[in-house]
Amino acid sequence: MAMTLYGAPLSPFVRKVELCLRLKGIECARNPVTPFALPEGYEHINPLKRIPALGVDGRYLADSAVICHFLEDLYPEPELIPADPWLKARTGWLEKFADYELAPAITATAFRHRVVLKSMGTPYDEPAITTALAERAPPLYGYLEEQLDGRAFLIGDRLSLADIAVVSQFMNAAFGGEFPAVERWPQLARYLGNHLASEPFAGVFAAHRQLVDKMLARSH
Repeated sequence: MAMTLYGAPLSPFVRKVELCLRLKGIECARNPVTPFALPEGYEHINPLKRIPALGVDGRYLADSAVICHFLEDLYPEPELIPADPWLKARTGWLEKFADYELAPAITATAFRHRVVLKSMGTPYDEPAITTALAERAPPLYGYLEEQLDGRAFLIGDRLSLADIAVVSQFMNAAFGGEFPAVERWPQLARYLGNHLASEPFAGVFAAHRQLVDKMLARSH
């Protein structure tokens, strides 16, 4: 089975798929595609013209959640989505929470403006971004604080797709200078600090930090 992943490494959605591929040891070619320079005909791969997309023997899947669940069905070890129905549903919910709540609140604000637009020399409204983060992020951080309840993982006692989705979004937020204050959300800050300092996240976090630094260096 020949696979090709279409996407850019700094996308938290692409990163989520990359981590699943890495953890499962799946061989997959890469086709670097960015939302700012989509190749001609990409709409036939993903009609929404978004990343990531996965090519599988000449057929295509779009959406990071769909791709990750497909990979889990195809390569069930190591288990990233629990078989237990309740834990499986909880994993799906927290992945959705990361993709549809955290992404617009922290990635589309801190990272998009302070990294992407800044690196392109595009003006942005920093006070508006600061205000948006102050209004939108705290309720989300508070919810995750409650879900952790002193545990090292969001689901059960092992790494799951829920952790991969959530930490992937917070990586981009961190690149944009946004991180939960330990004084206000100690469990969430500790959870993120521990995961960003350990594998499978640490190496990816360091490599992507270098990419961000190079992007910002070119803007000066």
